[in-house]
Amino acid sequence: MAVDYAVIVLYLAGMLAMGWWGMRRAKSKSDFLVAGRRLGPVMYSGTMAAIVLGGASTIGGVGLGYRYGLSGAWMVFTIGLGLLALSVFFSARIARLKVYTVSEMLDLRYGGSAGIISGVVMWAYTLMLAVTSTIAYATIFDVLFGMDRTLSIVLGGAIVVAYSTLGGMWSITLTDMVQFVVKTIGVLLLLLPLAVIKAGGFAAMKAQLPNDYFAPLGIGGQTVFTYVLIYSFGMLIGQDIWQRVFTARGDKVARLGGTAAGTYCLVYALAGAVIGTAAKVLYPHLGSPDDAFATIVKDALPVGVRGLVLAAALSAVMSTSSGALIACATVAHNDIWARVKRAAGTGAHDGAHDKTHSGARDEVRGNRVFILLMGLAVIVIAIALNNVVEALTLAYNVLVGGLLVPILGGLLWKRGNAAGALASVAVGGLTVIGLMISLGILADEPIYYGLIASLVAYAAVSLATEPTDPELLTAWRARLAGRPDGATDEDGPEGDDPEDDEAGDTALAVARILAPFPVTGRV
Repeated sequence: MAVDYAVIVLYLAGMLAMGWWGMRRAKSKSDFLVAGRRLGPVMYSGTMAAIVLGGASTIGGVGLGYRYGLSGAWMVFTIGLGLLALSVFFSARIARLKVYTVSEMLDLRYGGSAGIISGVVMWAYTLMLAVTSTIAYATIFDVLFGMDRTLSIVLGGAIVVAYSTLGGMWSITLTDMVQFVVKTIGVLLLLLPLAVIKAGGFAAMKAQLPNDYFAPLGIGGQTVFTYVLIYSFGMLIGQDIWQRVFTARGDKVARLGGTAAGTYCLVYALAGAVIGTAAKVLYPHLGSPDDAFATIVKDALPVGVRGLVLAAALSAVMSTSSGALIACATVAHNDIWARVKRAAGTGAHDGAHDKTHSGARDEVRGNRVFILLMGLAVIVIAIALNNVVEALTLAYNVLVGGLLVPILGGLLWKRGNAAGALASVAVGGLTVIGLMISLGILADEPIYYGLIASLVAYAAVSLATEPTDPELLTAWRARLAGRPDGATDEDGPEGDDPEDDEAGDTALAVARILAPFPVTGRV
């Protein structure tokens, strides 16, 4: 196991080194929160795939394959479908808005009255997403080193908080790109074929398992429908996903890069289900389906390869955790704290000052402090929390039930107004919460009825009240079209720059990181 340990330690050291490099590059609010809106197609698609494919998609996806067979792919498959829908239909318009948060988009569309409520809902969702990702470190470090649960959470969480706080989105982007490569090699190119071979091939797997393991809807049609509502729609509106869309350097990058990432998710979904099915053949009596990933890695893979695959699982968790953390901190600082300061009369905004070097430094410092604070809160909650499934289900249900309709309605229906948006958030969110209390957090019905109630409230109230101010709609359309009169990004206009050589930029970044670490570079 010494070689496996060395692989893991070098990987973790590399993550911290990238955080240090990112700190030197993050010179403005735009750099720190959205990587300067300069990512090209390769880095954009890799980092987008990394954030949506976390520990639940890797360890949980294999566990679903162990329990249900190939139909266990549906959870991750619906994530991929949601990302494809976002990329094809909405990403270009979202990228042209040049904002930092979903609540800022709602402010632009509805005039500011819906932002604070949506900010609180989005903050709670991203906080729970970061917490559940952080708890996954306990499982991985227990497999690797036999660590205590609390120590595992502190160690894994501290590393993510460190590189996220140092460099913001630049650090997270570079680490996510490395994590994407590690996951591709570890899960798709190594674990998948070796697991199938170890199980005797597809013919042997089919001969030893029930036919339901190879049925497309073996997991159940209602379960698939619920996955679509929660995960596919969740991909359309989550702050962690939108913040990655904001990093694209133009419309084409957001659309094509996101489409590539969504397609990758579909392949990853099938791979996890096949690995889990192979594990069922090899280890038919595991205590828990979620043990399938760690068991097959420990028993079926050779030394060195085992370390790389475990690093792939660790990278999956880290990418989701860091993305959720910066999203949580961005919402807390820009959508909640900034509004509180303005309401108290202490946060008057001086746009000219923000363009100065000291103003940019203050913006970066403020967001960095909030990442640190949110990171510490995430670690503490992760240590105290036990039922992570219920916590994440609650967060997703409230997010989708409360915010899906006003967000998509704002993009698609010009008659929707602020009163309708507020009613939609309140009615949808309260319906979901009330039904979860009465029927149980894990019941399917809350999200069904919550979405229906949210849609009815949005349409009815919007039609019964005054339309949105025409001047506000004109400014909104200008932002959606990406015209100069709609742009406010402090770093100036940005778009698809043919002179921007992404490959050279990436190579230079990697070279700068590896220069102080020659041993790591050789490995």
